[in-house]
Amino acid sequence: MESLSRYKMDLSEEERTILIGNQGEIRRKALESVVLYGEAFNAKKLVPIDSDGHLVISVAVNVIEPYLEMVNELIDAGLQTSKPFTVDPRPIEYDNVKSNLLQRILFKLIFGKQEAYEQKLIELGLKNKNAFTCTGYLPEVGNIPKKGDVLAWSESSAVVFVNSVLGARTNRNSAGIDLLCNIVNKVPLFGLLTDEGRRSRWLFEVKTSVLPNAQLLGSAIGMRVVEDVPYIVGLNKFFIQGLNEASIDYLKDMGAAAASSGAVGLYHVENMTPEALEFKRDLLVNGYQKYIIDDSELKRVMQSYSVLWKRKKARPYRCFIGCPHLSFQQILWWSQQISQALESLKLEQLKVDTILCAAPDVLERFKQRQDRFEQLTAAGVKLTSICPLMYMSNPLTEKKPVITNSNKLRTYSSARFFLDERILEIICRGYL
Repeated sequence: MESLSRYKMDLSEEERTILIGNQGEIRRKALESVVLYGEAFNAKKLVPIDSDGHLVISVAVNVIEPYLEMVNELIDAGLQTSKPFTVDPRPIEYDNVKSNLLQRILFKLIFGKQEAYEQKLIELGLKNKNAFTCTGYLPEVGNIPKKGDVLAWSESSAVVFVNSVLGARTNRNSAGIDLLCNIVNKVPLFGLLTDEGRRSRWLFEVKTSVLPNAQLLGSAIGMRVVEDVPYIVGLNKFFIQGLNEASIDYLKDMGAAAASSGAVGLYHVENMTPEALEFKRDLLVNGYQKYIIDDSELKRVMQSYSVLWKRKKARPYRCFIGCPHLSFQQILWWSQQISQALESLKLEQLKVDTILCAAPDVLERFKQRQDRFEQLTAAGVKLTSICPLMYMSNPLTEKKPVITNSNKLRTYSSARFFLDERILEIICRGYL
Protein backbone atom coordinates (compact mmCIF):
# COMPACT_ATOMS: atom_id res chain seq x y z
CA MET A 1 0.00 0.00 0.00
CA GLU A 2 3.01 2.29 0.29
CA SER A 3 2.91 3.06 -3.44
CA LEU A 4 -0.57 4.61 -3.00
CA SER A 5 0.73 7.46 -0.88
CA ARG A 6 1.38 9.62 -3.93
CA TYR A 7 -2.36 9.93 -4.64
CA LYS A 8 -4.17 12.80 -2.94
CA MET A 9 -7.64 11.44 -3.61
CA ASP A 10 -9.77 9.59 -1.06
CA LEU A 11 -9.75 6.09 -2.57
CA SER A 12 -12.11 3.21 -1.87
CA GLU A 13 -10.81 -0.23 -1.03
CA GLU A 14 -11.73 -1.48 -4.50
CA GLU A 15 -9.87 1.42 -6.13
CA ARG A 16 -6.81 0.76 -3.97
CA THR A 17 -6.85 -2.88 -5.00
CA ILE A 18 -6.88 -1.92 -8.66
CA LEU A 19 -4.15 0.70 -8.24
CA ILE A 20 -1.71 -1.80 -6.74
CA GLY A 21 -2.21 -3.99 -9.81
CA ASN A 22 -4.36 -6.80 -8.41
CA GLN A 23 -6.68 -6.65 -11.46
CA GLY A 24 -3.98 -6.33 -14.10
CA GLU A 25 -1.58 -3.66 -15.30
CA ILE A 26 -3.84 -2.19 -18.00
CA ARG A 27 -6.79 -1.71 -15.65
CA ARG A 28 -4.37 -0.17 -13.15
CA LYS A 29 -3.15 2.30 -15.78
CA ALA A 30 -6.72 3.12 -16.79
CA LEU A 31 -7.80 3.89 -13.23
CA GLU A 32 -4.59 5.79 -12.48
CA SER A 33 -5.24 8.03 -15.49
CA VAL A 34 -8.74 8.78 -14.22
CA VAL A 35 -7.46 9.50 -10.70
CA LEU A 36 -4.73 11.85 -11.92
CA TYR A 37 -7.23 13.59 -14.18
CA GLY A 38 -9.48 14.16 -11.19
CA GLU A 39 -6.64 15.38 -9.00
CA ALA A 40 -5.75 17.99 -11.64
CA PHE A 41 -9.22 19.47 -10.95
CA ASN A 42 -8.98 19.00 -7.16
CA ALA A 43 -11.54 16.19 -7.10
CA LYS A 44 -11.57 14.49 -3.69
CA LYS A 45 -13.02 11.18 -4.83
CA LEU A 46 -14.40 9.11 -7.67
CA VAL A 47 -18.10 8.28 -8.05
CA PRO A 48 -19.83 5.50 -10.04
CA ILE A 49 -21.23 6.11 -13.51
CA ASP A 50 -24.99 5.55 -13.72
CA SER A 51 -25.76 5.35 -17.43
CA ASP A 52 -24.41 4.57 -20.90
CA GLY A 53 -21.47 6.51 -22.24
CA HIS A 54 -20.86 8.72 -25.26
CA LEU A 55 -17.37 9.03 -26.77
CA VAL A 56 -16.05 11.71 -29.09
CA ILE A 57 -13.44 9.86 -31.14
CA SER A 58 -15.35 8.07 -33.88
CA VAL A 59 -12.65 8.37 -36.54
CA ALA A 60 -9.26 6.70 -36.90
CA VAL A 61 -7.29 9.81 -37.84
CA ASN A 62 -3.76 8.67 -38.58
CA VAL A 63 -2.18 11.38 -36.41
CA ILE A 64 -3.71 10.07 -33.16
CA GLU A 65 -1.43 7.03 -32.88
CA PRO A 66 -1.06 7.28 -29.05
CA TYR A 67 -4.83 7.04 -28.63
CA LEU A 68 -5.07 4.09 -31.00
CA GLU A 69 -2.23 2.36 -29.13
CA MET A 70 -4.17 2.82 -25.88
CA VAL A 71 -7.30 1.33 -27.50
CA ASN A 72 -5.27 -1.70 -28.60
CA GLU A 73 -3.89 -2.17 -25.08
CA LEU A 74 -7.37 -2.09 -23.59
CA ILE A 75 -8.71 -4.62 -26.09
CA ASP A 76 -5.70 -6.93 -25.74
CA ALA A 77 -6.30 -6.93 -21.98
CA GLY A 78 -9.92 -7.98 -22.55
CA LEU A 79 -11.34 -4.70 -21.18
CA GLN A 80 -14.47 -2.95 -22.38
CA THR A 81 -16.81 -0.29 -21.07
CA SER A 82 -19.03 -1.29 -18.17
CA LYS A 83 -22.09 -0.16 -20.15
CA PRO A 84 -22.71 0.28 -23.91
CA PHE A 85 -21.77 3.59 -25.51
CA THR A 86 -22.63 5.73 -28.51
CA VAL A 87 -19.97 7.64 -30.41
CA ASP A 88 -19.72 10.67 -32.69
CA PRO A 89 -20.57 10.33 -36.42
CA ARG A 90 -18.52 8.60 -39.07
CA PRO A 91 -16.27 10.96 -41.05
CA ILE A 92 -17.31 10.45 -44.66
CA GLU A 93 -19.29 8.44 -47.19
CA TYR A 94 -19.40 8.92 -50.94
CA ASP A 95 -22.90 7.86 -52.03
CA ASN A 96 -24.55 11.04 -50.76
CA VAL A 97 -21.53 13.28 -50.17
CA LYS A 98 -19.79 13.36 -53.53
CA SER A 99 -16.02 13.84 -53.62
CA ASN A 100 -13.63 13.95 -56.55
CA LEU A 101 -10.63 11.65 -56.96
CA LEU A 102 -8.11 13.95 -55.27
CA GLN A 103 -10.43 14.58 -52.34
CA ARG A 104 -10.98 10.84 -51.92
CA ILE A 105 -7.25 10.17 -51.96
CA LEU A 106 -6.72 12.72 -49.20
CA PHE A 107 -9.66 11.37 -47.19
CA LYS A 108 -8.07 7.93 -47.49
CA LEU A 109 -4.82 9.31 -46.09
CA ILE A 110 -6.66 10.99 -43.21
CA PHE A 111 -9.17 8.25 -42.34
CA GLY A 112 -7.46 5.20 -43.79
CA LYS A 113 -7.89 3.04 -40.68
CA GLN A 114 -11.59 3.73 -40.21
CA GLU A 115 -12.95 0.25 -40.91
CA ALA A 116 -10.51 -1.42 -38.53
CA TYR A 117 -11.20 1.20 -35.86
CA GLU A 118 -14.95 0.63 -36.03
CA GLN A 119 -14.34 -3.04 -35.27
CA LYS A 120 -12.30 -1.99 -32.24
CA LEU A 121 -15.17 0.20 -31.06
CA ILE A 122 -17.47 -2.83 -31.18
CA GLU A 123 -14.98 -4.79 -29.09
CA LEU A 124 -14.83 -1.91 -26.58
CA GLY A 125 -18.63 -1.89 -26.09
CA LEU A 126 -20.25 0.15 -28.88
CA LYS A 127 -24.05 0.05 -28.56
CA ASN A 128 -24.61 -1.12 -32.17
CA LYS A 129 -23.52 -0.44 -35.75
CA ASN A 130 -25.88 2.57 -35.99
CA ALA A 131 -24.60 4.25 -32.81
CA PHE A 132 -22.52 6.81 -34.74
CA THR A 133 -24.10 10.22 -34.02
CA CYS A 134 -23.59 13.33 -31.92
CA THR A 135 -27.27 13.09 -30.89
CA GLY A 136 -27.35 9.70 -29.19
CA TYR A 137 -29.91 11.11 -26.74
CA LEU A 138 -32.64 11.24 -29.41
CA PRO A 139 -35.40 8.65 -28.92
CA GLU A 140 -34.56 6.77 -32.13
CA VAL A 141 -31.02 6.12 -30.84
CA GLY A 142 -31.96 5.57 -27.22
CA ASN A 143 -28.96 6.71 -25.16
CA ILE A 144 -31.13 8.77 -22.82
CA PRO A 145 -29.80 9.31 -19.30
CA LYS A 146 -32.20 10.19 -16.49
CA LYS A 147 -32.21 13.36 -14.41
CA GLY A 148 -29.40 13.17 -11.86
CA ASP A 149 -27.52 10.35 -13.62
CA VAL A 150 -23.74 10.69 -13.33
CA LEU A 151 -22.02 10.29 -16.71
CA ALA A 152 -18.59 10.54 -18.31
CA TRP A 153 -19.50 11.96 -21.73
CA SER A 154 -17.55 13.95 -24.25
CA GLU A 155 -18.70 15.81 -27.44
CA SER A 156 -19.58 19.39 -26.57
CA SER A 157 -23.09 19.47 -28.07
CA ALA A 158 -24.08 16.17 -26.44
CA VAL A 159 -22.69 17.18 -23.04
CA VAL A 160 -24.56 20.48 -22.94
CA PHE A 161 -27.82 18.81 -24.01
CA VAL A 162 -27.89 16.03 -21.42
CA ASN A 163 -26.78 18.41 -18.66
CA SER A 164 -29.28 21.13 -19.50
CA VAL A 165 -32.35 19.54 -21.09
CA LEU A 166 -32.26 16.14 -19.34
CA GLY A 167 -30.70 17.19 -16.04
CA ALA A 168 -28.04 14.46 -16.10
CA ARG A 169 -24.54 15.28 -14.82
CA THR A 170 -21.33 15.16 -16.83
CA ASN A 171 -18.28 17.32 -17.30
CA ARG A 172 -16.92 18.15 -20.75
CA ASN A 173 -14.49 15.26 -20.67
CA SER A 174 -11.62 15.04 -23.11
CA ALA A 175 -11.05 12.32 -25.68
CA GLY A 176 -9.46 9.30 -24.07
CA ILE A 177 -10.57 10.22 -20.57
CA ASP A 178 -14.16 9.59 -21.67
CA LEU A 179 -13.24 6.03 -22.66
CA LEU A 180 -11.14 5.32 -19.57
CA CYS A 181 -13.84 6.56 -17.18
CA ASN A 182 -16.36 4.27 -18.83
CA ILE A 183 -13.90 1.37 -18.71
CA VAL A 184 -13.41 1.67 -14.93
CA ASN A 185 -17.03 2.87 -14.41
CA LYS A 186 -15.82 5.78 -12.27
CA VAL A 187 -15.56 9.51 -12.81
CA PRO A 188 -13.93 12.24 -10.66
CA LEU A 189 -16.39 14.32 -8.65
CA PHE A 190 -15.88 17.97 -9.62
CA GLY A 191 -17.33 20.72 -11.79
CA LEU A 192 -20.71 20.02 -13.36
CA LEU A 193 -21.13 16.86 -11.30
CA THR A 194 -21.52 18.97 -8.15
CA ASP A 195 -24.43 21.13 -6.99
CA GLU A 196 -22.21 24.19 -6.68
CA GLY A 197 -20.68 23.67 -10.09
CA ARG A 198 -24.14 23.77 -11.66
CA ARG A 199 -25.05 27.21 -10.33
CA SER A 200 -25.15 30.24 -12.63
CA ARG A 201 -22.89 33.27 -12.63
CA TRP A 202 -24.82 34.96 -15.45
CA LEU A 203 -28.44 35.93 -15.95
CA PHE A 204 -29.35 36.35 -19.63
CA GLU A 205 -32.52 38.26 -20.34
CA VAL A 206 -33.95 37.62 -23.80
CA LYS A 207 -35.78 40.74 -25.01
CA THR A 208 -36.09 40.05 -28.72
CA SER A 209 -39.21 40.96 -30.68
CA VAL A 210 -39.58 37.39 -32.00
CA LEU A 211 -38.13 34.00 -31.12
CA PRO A 212 -34.41 34.41 -31.86
CA ASN A 213 -32.61 32.00 -34.13
CA ALA A 214 -31.35 29.20 -31.85
CA GLN A 215 -27.89 29.08 -33.40
CA LEU A 216 -27.44 32.84 -33.17
CA LEU A 217 -28.72 33.08 -29.60
CA GLY A 218 -26.47 30.23 -28.48
CA SER A 219 -23.48 31.88 -30.11
CA ALA A 220 -24.19 35.18 -28.35
CA ILE A 221 -24.42 33.37 -25.01
CA GLY A 222 -21.29 31.28 -25.53
CA MET A 223 -19.13 34.21 -26.57
CA ARG A 224 -20.16 36.13 -23.46
CA VAL A 225 -19.93 33.49 -20.70
CA VAL A 226 -17.21 31.26 -22.23
CA GLU A 227 -17.37 28.28 -19.80
CA ASP A 228 -19.70 29.64 -17.12
CA VAL A 229 -23.28 28.45 -16.59
CA PRO A 230 -25.90 30.90 -17.93
CA TYR A 231 -29.41 31.24 -16.51
CA ILE A 232 -31.72 32.36 -19.33
CA VAL A 233 -34.98 34.24 -18.75
CA GLY A 234 -37.51 35.49 -21.27
CA LEU A 235 -37.08 32.58 -23.66
CA ASN A 236 -39.90 30.55 -22.15
CA LYS A 237 -42.50 33.08 -23.34
CA PHE A 238 -41.99 31.71 -26.85
CA PHE A 239 -42.58 28.14 -25.66
CA ILE A 240 -45.72 28.27 -23.56
CA GLN A 241 -46.03 24.46 -23.60
CA GLY A 242 -42.62 24.03 -22.00
CA LEU A 243 -40.47 21.12 -23.15
CA ASN A 244 -41.88 19.42 -26.24
CA GLU A 245 -40.44 18.30 -29.59
CA ALA A 246 -40.13 21.85 -30.95
CA SER A 247 -38.56 23.42 -27.86
CA ILE A 248 -36.20 20.47 -27.32
CA ASP A 249 -34.93 20.78 -30.90
CA TYR A 250 -34.47 24.50 -30.34
CA LEU A 251 -32.50 23.97 -27.13
CA LYS A 252 -30.39 21.28 -28.83
CA ASP A 253 -29.18 23.75 -31.45
CA MET A 254 -28.88 26.68 -29.05
CA GLY A 255 -26.74 24.62 -26.69
CA ALA A 256 -24.49 23.34 -29.47
CA ALA A 257 -23.78 26.92 -30.57
CA ALA A 258 -23.09 28.03 -26.99
CA ALA A 259 -20.76 25.06 -26.49
CA SER A 260 -18.74 25.84 -29.63
CA SER A 261 -18.74 29.65 -29.58
CA GLY A 262 -17.72 29.36 -25.93
CA ALA A 263 -17.27 26.27 -23.79
CA VAL A 264 -20.71 26.07 -22.20
CA GLY A 265 -21.44 22.66 -20.68
CA LEU A 266 -24.72 23.57 -18.96
CA TYR A 267 -27.40 26.24 -19.14
CA HIS A 268 -30.68 26.76 -17.32
CA VAL A 269 -33.82 28.18 -18.95
CA GLU A 270 -36.38 29.65 -16.59
CA ASN A 271 -39.64 27.65 -16.38
CA MET A 272 -38.34 25.09 -18.89
CA THR A 273 -35.26 23.04 -18.05
CA PRO A 274 -35.40 20.56 -15.13
CA GLU A 275 -33.21 22.30 -12.57
CA ALA A 276 -34.65 25.74 -13.34
CA LEU A 277 -38.12 24.30 -12.71
CA GLU A 278 -36.95 22.81 -9.42
CA PHE A 279 -34.70 25.52 -7.98
CA LYS A 280 -35.72 28.61 -9.99
CA ARG A 281 -33.46 31.65 -9.46
CA ASP A 282 -31.85 30.08 -6.41
CA LEU A 283 -29.48 28.65 -9.03
CA LEU A 284 -27.94 32.11 -9.40
CA VAL A 285 -24.86 32.80 -7.26
CA ASN A 286 -24.55 35.98 -5.25
CA GLY A 287 -23.19 38.81 -7.35
CA TYR A 288 -24.18 37.26 -10.69
CA GLN A 289 -23.73 39.32 -13.85
CA LYS A 290 -26.63 40.34 -16.07
CA TYR A 291 -26.69 40.53 -19.85
CA ILE A 292 -29.53 41.59 -22.13
CA ILE A 293 -29.99 40.04 -25.57
CA ASP A 294 -32.21 42.05 -27.87
CA ASP A 295 -32.55 42.37 -31.63
CA SER A 296 -29.67 44.82 -31.94
CA GLU A 297 -27.33 42.57 -29.96
CA LEU A 298 -28.08 39.58 -32.16
CA LYS A 299 -27.50 41.73 -35.23
CA ARG A 300 -24.12 42.79 -33.82
CA VAL A 301 -23.15 39.17 -33.18
CA MET A 302 -24.19 38.14 -36.69
CA GLN A 303 -22.12 40.93 -38.23
CA SER A 304 -19.06 39.93 -36.20
CA TYR A 305 -18.64 36.58 -38.00
CA SER A 306 -15.62 36.40 -40.27
CA VAL A 307 -15.94 35.20 -43.87
CA LEU A 308 -13.11 32.77 -44.59
CA TRP A 309 -13.84 32.19 -48.26
CA LYS A 310 -11.16 33.22 -50.73
CA ARG A 311 -13.86 34.93 -52.83
CA LYS A 312 -16.61 36.33 -50.66
CA LYS A 313 -19.17 36.35 -53.48
CA ALA A 314 -18.41 32.85 -54.75
CA ARG A 315 -21.28 30.60 -55.78
CA PRO A 316 -21.84 28.10 -52.97
CA TYR A 317 -20.42 24.65 -53.67
CA ARG A 318 -22.33 22.78 -51.00
CA CYS A 319 -24.73 23.30 -48.08
CA PHE A 320 -24.63 21.29 -44.87
CA ILE A 321 -27.65 21.29 -42.54
CA GLY A 322 -27.46 19.24 -39.35
CA CYS A 323 -24.53 19.99 -37.07
CA PRO A 324 -25.43 18.70 -34.53
CA HIS A 325 -27.44 16.00 -36.27
CA LEU A 326 -31.05 16.79 -37.08
CA SER A 327 -33.99 15.28 -35.26
CA PHE A 328 -36.81 13.52 -37.12
CA GLN A 329 -39.05 16.56 -36.75
CA GLN A 330 -36.32 18.85 -38.08
CA ILE A 331 -35.95 16.75 -41.23
CA LEU A 332 -39.71 16.94 -41.73
CA TRP A 333 -39.56 20.72 -41.27
CA TRP A 334 -36.76 21.15 -43.80
CA SER A 335 -38.52 18.92 -46.33
CA GLN A 336 -41.62 21.09 -46.07
CA GLN A 337 -39.71 24.37 -46.25
CA ILE A 338 -37.65 23.27 -49.26
CA SER A 339 -40.75 22.04 -51.09
CA GLN A 340 -42.61 25.30 -50.48
CA ALA A 341 -39.61 27.42 -51.49
CA LEU A 342 -39.16 25.54 -54.77
CA GLU A 343 -42.86 25.74 -55.53
CA SER A 344 -42.93 29.50 -54.93
CA LEU A 345 -40.06 29.96 -57.39
CA LYS A 346 -41.52 27.44 -59.87
CA LEU A 347 -38.40 25.27 -59.62
CA GLU A 348 -38.09 21.50 -59.46
CA GLN A 349 -34.63 21.11 -57.94
CA LEU A 350 -32.24 23.02 -55.71
CA LYS A 351 -29.33 24.84 -57.34
CA VAL A 352 -26.87 24.06 -54.51
CA ASP A 353 -25.81 20.55 -53.46
CA THR A 354 -27.68 20.35 -50.14
CA ILE A 355 -27.02 17.68 -47.53
CA LEU A 356 -29.09 16.98 -44.41
CA CYS A 357 -27.19 15.17 -41.65
CA ALA A 358 -28.84 12.98 -39.02
CA ALA A 359 -28.29 9.81 -37.00
CA PRO A 360 -28.62 6.54 -38.93
CA ASP A 361 -31.66 5.51 -36.89
CA VAL A 362 -33.34 8.88 -37.47
CA LEU A 363 -32.73 8.60 -41.22
CA GLU A 364 -34.21 5.10 -41.23
CA ARG A 365 -37.34 6.43 -39.57
CA PHE A 366 -37.60 9.28 -42.08
CA LYS A 367 -37.21 6.92 -45.05
CA GLN A 368 -40.35 5.14 -43.85
CA ARG A 369 -42.22 8.36 -44.63
CA GLN A 370 -41.98 7.45 -48.29
CA ASP A 371 -43.90 10.48 -49.60
CA ARG A 372 -41.68 12.98 -47.76
CA PHE A 373 -38.51 11.04 -48.52
CA GLU A 374 -39.23 10.88 -52.25
CA GLN A 375 -40.26 14.54 -52.31
CA LEU A 376 -37.01 15.60 -50.64
CA THR A 377 -34.72 13.46 -52.78
CA ALA A 378 -36.55 14.55 -55.94
CA ALA A 379 -35.57 18.11 -55.03
CA GLY A 380 -31.93 17.01 -55.09
CA VAL A 381 -31.40 16.86 -51.33
CA LYS A 382 -29.03 14.19 -50.00
CA LEU A 383 -29.32 12.51 -46.60
CA THR A 384 -26.28 11.30 -44.69
CA SER A 385 -25.15 10.38 -41.18
CA ILE A 386 -21.58 11.71 -41.51
CA CYS A 387 -20.06 14.53 -39.50
CA PRO A 388 -19.81 17.72 -41.59
CA LEU A 389 -16.85 18.83 -39.47
CA MET A 390 -14.91 15.75 -40.50
CA TYR A 391 -15.74 16.43 -44.14
CA MET A 392 -14.41 19.97 -43.75
CA SER A 393 -11.17 18.69 -42.17
CA ASN A 394 -9.85 17.81 -45.62
CA PRO A 395 -7.68 20.71 -46.90
CA LEU A 396 -9.15 20.25 -50.38
CA THR A 397 -12.78 20.37 -49.27
CA GLU A 398 -12.11 23.09 -46.71
CA LYS A 399 -11.22 25.48 -49.55
CA LYS A 400 -14.65 25.08 -51.13
CA PRO A 401 -17.34 27.74 -50.47
CA VAL A 402 -19.61 25.77 -48.15
CA ILE A 403 -22.66 27.32 -46.49
CA THR A 404 -24.42 26.17 -43.34
CA ASN A 405 -27.01 27.12 -40.74
CA SER A 406 -24.79 25.63 -38.02
CA ASN A 407 -22.80 27.93 -35.78
CA LYS A 408 -20.74 24.95 -34.64
CA LEU A 409 -19.68 24.16 -38.20
CA ARG A 410 -18.95 27.84 -38.79
CA THR A 411 -16.80 28.03 -35.66
CA TYR A 412 -14.65 25.01 -36.47
CA SER A 413 -14.31 25.32 -40.25
CA SER A 414 -14.37 27.72 -43.19
CA ALA A 415 -18.11 27.17 -43.72
CA ARG A 416 -20.13 30.37 -43.90
CA PHE A 417 -23.12 30.82 -41.59
CA PHE A 418 -26.55 32.00 -42.73
CA LEU A 419 -29.92 32.03 -41.01
CA ASP A 420 -32.45 29.44 -42.15
CA GLU A 421 -34.41 31.88 -44.31
CA ARG A 422 -31.30 32.90 -46.25
CA ILE A 423 -30.19 29.27 -46.55
CA LEU A 424 -33.48 28.44 -48.29
CA GLU A 425 -33.11 31.38 -50.64
CA ILE A 426 -29.50 30.55 -51.53
CA ILE A 427 -29.96 26.83 -52.16
CA CYS A 428 -32.96 27.51 -54.38
CA ARG A 429 -31.37 30.31 -56.43
CA GLY A 430 -27.79 29.05 -56.42
CA TYR A 431 -26.08 32.30 -55.48
CA LEU A 432 -25.71 34.63 -52.46
